[in-house]
Amino acid sequence: MSMTKHERPGVYSSYDVSSVVSAGTGSKTIGVAAKAVRGDVGAAVALTGYTEGISAFGEDKDVAGMSAILRLLFLNGASKVMAVRVADTGTTADYEAAFAVLSGLEDVQIVVCDSTNTAVHQVLRTAVETASAGRKERIAVLGGSGETVAELVTHAAALNSERVVMVGPDGLGSGESTLAGSFCAAALAGAVAGENDPAVPLNGVTLYGLNGLSTSYSDNEIDALVQGGVTPLECVAGVVSPVRCVTTKTTTDGATDATWRELSTIRIVDDVIPAIRSSLRSKFSRTKNTAQNRGAIRSQVIVELEKKLAAEIIDSYGEVTVSVSADNPTICLVEFSFAVAHGLNQIYLTAHITV
Repeated sequence: MSMTKHERPGVYSSYDVSSVVSAGTGSKTIGVAAKAVRGDVGAAVALTGYTEGISAFGEDKDVAGMSAILRLLFLNGASKVMAVRVADTGTTADYEAAFAVLSGLEDVQIVVCDSTNTAVHQVLRTAVETASAGRKERIAVLGGSGETVAELVTHAAALNSERVVMVGPDGLGSGESTLAGSFCAAALAGAVAGENDPAVPLNGVTLYGLNGLSTSYSDNEIDALVQGGVTPLECVAGVVSPVRCVTTKTTTDGATDATWRELSTIRIVDDVIPAIRSSLRSKFSRTKNTAQNRGAIRSQVIVELEKKLAAEIIDSYGEVTVSVSADNPTICLVEFSFAVAHGLNQIYLTAHITV
């Protein structure tokens, strides 16, 4: 709405009204790679609401794509999205190019895409792992399409990464139309972005924008999915929510490994390590590698760990040591350990009854 300008001193205002989805309050930025009706292919566009997304990329018509994903993201808590349009041909190379654009961005913590192809997902896994190794920590949340329990487990096994979450089954959109699991993944990604405490499990959180699920899993199927690295969704009384949020990391060198099973584990690591790194960078950008400064560095690391301990993001931490590298006197080595706080998944009751 334009504002009429006058010469009289005073305070003036304007407003506009929109009935579509606005941004949430989450602090994490989500990167999206998807096909769209319009927009420049390969260009990253910053969005803070669904209206901006429609303006930039148009509204999906026959096939769900960018606008459907953006709607689910903002409905479920996303506050900022960096969106990249994928070429209409939709080849693995097209998605790889879009992922490369997102990998170059500093402030992306979660990545989703509209593809359900395993080869594309493997490319995205490599992209998020490479970015994370380069101090741009992030996770990918993905879904398949029409896959059975066994197929979802096989799909997750082909990814096998603590930085990748696989969601199933497919969802239901308007008019009971089927939405591929990639769109259920977008809803979950929005919920992850909206939760500021990484130690709080997202099990049971309400996912908005879905009218149901294509399949209802039995307890045995849920067990198989969780153990196979798939995050199962359920619909109870019309409310869709994840049963248990896990990553696809189930094996290491072929051996079963549940170390990274819980999604909260990698989320805590991505909260603690960057926080300490950022704190040290801001306070010790120009300093000497002396005993006094190393002591100050140790104290600062302890301060940050105490903050995480007080916030119940970690359960405990060990001795913090700071030393000079034996190979390079300009390098300061900081070592510490911490135990992540675990979410509460189950409560067992044992009743001793006297008659």
